[in-house]
Amino acid sequence: MHKLRLSHRPNHPTAPARPARRAPTSPPPTAVEAAPGRASWLLLALLCVPQFMVILDITIINVALPSIGRGLGFSGPDLQWAISAYVLMTGGLMLLGGRCADLIGRRTVLLAGVSIFTAASLASGLAPSAAALVLSRAAQGLGAALLSPAALSIITASYEGQQRNTALAVWGALAGGGAAIGVLLGGVLTSALGWRSIFFVNVPVGAATILLAVRMLPPGSRTVGWRRQLDLPGALTLVAGLVMLVYAIRQSSSWGLADARTISLFGGAGALLIAFAVVDRRSPRPLVPPAIWRNRSLVSASALMLGVTAILVGTFFLGSLFLQRVQHTSPITTGLDFLPLVVVTGAASHVGRELISRFGARITAILGTGLIAAGNLLLSGADATSSYLGGVLPGFALIGFGIGLAFAAITVAAMSAVREQEAGLASGVLTTGHELGAAIGAALVSSIAFSSGDFVTGYGHGALAAAAIAAVVALIAATAIPSTRRADGPQLAFH
Repeated sequence: MHKLRLSHRPNHPTAPARPARRAPTSPPPTAVEAAPGRASWLLLALLCVPQFMVILDITIINVALPSIGRGLGFSGPDLQWAISAYVLMTGGLMLLGGRCADLIGRRTVLLAGVSIFTAASLASGLAPSAAALVLSRAAQGLGAALLSPAALSIITASYEGQQRNTALAVWGALAGGGAAIGVLLGGVLTSALGWRSIFFVNVPVGAATILLAVRMLPPGSRTVGWRRQLDLPGALTLVAGLVMLVYAIRQSSSWGLADARTISLFGGAGALLIAFAVVDRRSPRPLVPPAIWRNRSLVSASALMLGVTAILVGTFFLGSLFLQRVQHTSPITTGLDFLPLVVVTGAASHVGRELISRFGARITAILGTGLIAAGNLLLSGADATSSYLGGVLPGFALIGFGIGLAFAAITVAAMSAVREQEAGLASGVLTTGHELGAAIGAALVSSIAFSSGDFVTGYGHGALAAAAIAAVVALIAATAIPSTRRADGPQLAFH
């Protein structure tokens, strides 16, 4: 049986049934079908391209931040909003995007997401002001919130057994590898063509992805009355609450945690998030059905995804500024300095797949987060006199290897038991953890680094905070992640 199962509706539903003696004819093959018993890897390659762009755009901007600040008049502390605007919209709307994928159709939502993301990338490259860039980055986040859960749900629906295990490990590796390559590519493009090129590069890639997806992915069906089943009020309160939460974290470094304004922001964010929970619970079609929260693997893995991504984005954010401001490296050299992290992340994703098959997702996640903690402890001692080889590279290498292991284990654990009708939503829950971790990580480390007065001291404090977060994440993995060895799960229909 083909692993990619397509919904088939007869053109004439009232036509008489065929005689029993006639053997049923097989549906014509599609561009993404392979031999019976396996799904084509071309499908995985196609779907990884837009997801790679989503991950890339979290960190590709890091190396370009000083140039963007000079070009558009951003102040130093406010530069993090060029990152946070993107990841906040992505994380806040990811659940809605996953729900749309289940109800409207995964192919339709994927194409809509890639189209919005590509257009917003063009607008970011043309941005005339800081405000325009923040708005276009938010639009990029909207596109990412649609395409990412749709792509992951198609992968979950199309592969099973060991093939799914491999596909999900590759998908998980994109989170670390894409982020690392983003820093490298950002340095090369910024040095050679200027900071606007880091956004323009998405345009031809996005256009090619749309053309290939239209050709390779067959059309699917949508749920009747799908508009009535989307919890838009819940989505709006969730986004508003998350934006206020990140803003409160950011401003706490300037105002202080005890300041009335900081307390008011945290209180408002809490009220909005509680309002989301109330609205969602009372909705006949909640954004997050209660059954989702009973999926232990998914919920635990999403919490781990949030923590690990916060560390990863924080590492890139502070590391890029440290290398350029303290060690006075050029943008392209800064990008090259992150290259070893790319290499070890890729190697770790392969090792992680083998470790998951042999020891389970729990042990692999614990090992990965332990390496991340160790790497950040090494980085906390770096200063202006530290050499790259002795003071920075060892920490980068440990963090990269740990990220590769952790993301592979997290993705397999999250998607190991997902029902067909909730594949998109489950993908949205996991990727929401990723994007919120990116937003919180950028805001948190920015607050720590710029509140210390001396940036070198702030960098050390930020690395210590990341090590502490990694230790907490390791504890969560040890107590809450099931020891998943295979990504079996039910076979899911492709809508």
